[in-house]
Amino acid sequence: MQRDDQFLIREEKESLSERYFGLSTSKFLLASGIVLVVGVYLGVIFFGDNSLSVLLDLEEHQNYLSEDIEHLKVENAALQKQYFELKELDSDSQ
Repeated sequence: MQRDDQFLIREEKESLSERYFGLSTSKFLLASGIVLVVGVYLGVIFFGDNSLSVLLDLEEHQNYLSEDIEHLKVENAALQKQYFELKELDSDSQ
């Protein structure tokens, strides 16, 4: 019985962080602060103005523009060929 009383008294003196996490209040607050700072830092890295998603979007846009350039080069070559053929036909008729 005395042992149970000592356990209850000791349990009443412990803070919530000591009971549930096994850490003193100051250590618990320090650990929580570190987790919060790291979480905000990772949030900025993944979703901020200079984030990974912006980088991936820019790379995707660069790939699109490169493909568009290649398509326009092919189209330009075909139009130049057509232009020179028409110019040759025009000079033959004169």
